[in-house]
Amino acid sequence: MEKTLHYLIMANHLLFQKSLIVNIKDTDLTLGQPKVLDYLLYHDGVVQKEIAGACHIEPATITSVLLGMENKGLITRKNLNGNRRSLYVYLTDEGKILAKRIGIEFESIEDNALKGFTNEEKKMLTDFLIRVNQNMKKEGEVCDE
Repeated sequence: MEKTLHYLIMANHLLFQKSLIVNIKDTDLTLGQPKVLDYLLYHDGVVQKEIAGACHIEPATITSVLLGMENKGLITRKNLNGNRRSLYVYLTDEGKILAKRIGIEFESIEDNALKGFTNEEKKMLTDFLIRVNQNMKKEGEVCDE
């Protein structure tokens, strides 16, 4: 079982999450918030539906994730052009600082995980994981997008 694809993917995901939580325990972020901060660092000013899709978070869950971030002063939500139905999410200055730190933490964990890999092997692994992702989406295995 320990060498099956599903086991290895789940085990590595959990190890990645545990490393991140240990590295950012001083930030008081919840499990879903780091990936949202990282996404907003490069896509500031988007609607929450886009964030949910990009971060693989259920639309109902993203509402509470964003509310927690708003209460911590990391994001602000605004209506644009009088459109009351769509709230756009922006990082605050404090949110930008923390998002940059999260990016550094992600890079550090990735560097550790890929220690001893050549650049070619890293690219191959990334390409393989992209293909797995695309295949899963094609087969309808994932219902979040």
